[in-house]
Amino acid sequence: MKFRLSLAASILALAALLAPMAVLGEEAKAPAAAPAVSAPAAEAAAPAAAAPAAVAPAEPEKPKPVDPVLNTGDTAWMLISSALVLVMLPGLALFYGGMVRQKNVLSTMMHSLVAMGIVGVQWAVIGYSLSFGPDIGGGLLGNLSKAMLNGLITFKDGNPVYTLFQNVATEPGAVPEYVFAMFQGMFAIITVALISGALAERIKFSAYCLFVLLWTTLVYDPLAHWVWMVDGWLFKKGALDFAGGTVVHLSSGISALAALIFLGKRHGFPHERMAPHSLPLTLLGAGLLWFGWYGFNAGSAIAGVNTSDAAGGLAALAFTTTTIAPAAGGLAWMLAEWIHSGKPSALGFASGVVAGLVGITPAAGFVQPGAALIIGLGAGLVCYLGVMLKAKMKYDDSLDAFGVHGVGGTFGALITGVLATVGATGLTSGNVGQFMTQVIAIAAAGAYAFIVTLVIVFILDKTIGLRVEKEDEIMGLDQTQHSETAYN
Repeated sequence: MKFRLSLAASILALAALLAPMAVLGEEAKAPAAAPAVSAPAAEAAAPAAAAPAAVAPAEPEKPKPVDPVLNTGDTAWMLISSALVLVMLPGLALFYGGMVRQKNVLSTMMHSLVAMGIVGVQWAVIGYSLSFGPDIGGGLLGNLSKAMLNGLITFKDGNPVYTLFQNVATEPGAVPEYVFAMFQGMFAIITVALISGALAERIKFSAYCLFVLLWTTLVYDPLAHWVWMVDGWLFKKGALDFAGGTVVHLSSGISALAALIFLGKRHGFPHERMAPHSLPLTLLGAGLLWFGWYGFNAGSAIAGVNTSDAAGGLAALAFTTTTIAPAAGGLAWMLAEWIHSGKPSALGFASGVVAGLVGITPAAGFVQPGAALIIGLGAGLVCYLGVMLKAKMKYDDSLDAFGVHGVGGTFGALITGVLATVGATGLTSGNVGQFMTQVIAIAAAGAYAFIVTLVIVFILDKTIGLRVEKEDEIMGLDQTQHSETAYN
């Protein structure tokens, strides 16, 4: 008991020490304010101020739009980043697959892998156009002018001319729009796969496949347009989401909670022991997720509010914060579990790493390393409490999709509005408006995702049915849904 108390005191002391140090460090790096003008100097300047406007210095001209020019460095990094994000899918399959019982490991892994097929096709056919096509009005959705990736290549005298994606109109750097489309497509794929963690071990595979298609089209695509398209209404309000705290993690976590209302608890929950069948798989998956997350966050230096250098300093900052936050998140979760239950677990550390990654995602390029440390520690602790909430509220979030992604995504989006200092300012810099914008974005995205997901799962439940029969669930979904076994 004394050890736990001393450990708790050490954590609190460390947090108390780090917070002011991080804030002071970032203030020291901020540009110094202009010195105040003395009273005599102000009086001397008064006549000058009253002089005719003709002698006043002209305001500098605003930068004018320039034609996009291919940036080969940015293009190379974006191609690599797209591949890194796709690697997260088998990483997620291993992470989730190791956490379920042996009779459901293939079914659970298929939930991640089949999303690569369904969303990969959906994104090319209509998803990219709905997300990043010209706005149909109100900043709510793109039109279908880019369906089938139409218009991303033209031909002149028989030679291909590739459309370039230019995030900042006044800067010439650009990448082929094909690259941007594929990078964003990877985000769409993994987002719906995250939801599967809450549905594991009891959902029909047919229902899940339809859910993937409907949810990506009706929830993810509009949210991506709201937040990341220059015509999106939340983009125009200035909502900060560097790499998907709102669009990816908040939406998937909240949607997972909505789906649970109709899906119900697993047979035997919470009385029957449902221990992970292979933690080594889960740990390997966590490592692959962290690895792929560098593409997720550092690659996002080309897309979003105040972001434009895909392979430059901003990407380096995002890469750095994506190292610090999950490290802190893993330690925070591990220590919290150590104090609470008496033993640190491998699963707890891995979950804390993912929580730190989720927390830093919306802030990756907007905060400095000291703030990333605070975000990681906070995300680890907040998500640990979010998972503990499951036992209190008695809902069956199989693999903690809501506890980690819903809670962590909300925390990350909020704290971005507090600690942002790079390319934007937050509450600690006196910008109350930015914090309120973050609150609006969280409320709007969360409410939309929750309501539309409820409608989707209601329709599926009343038509083809969401859940497998009790006997099939007891036998295991590997056999009943796929006629396979993971281990022979």
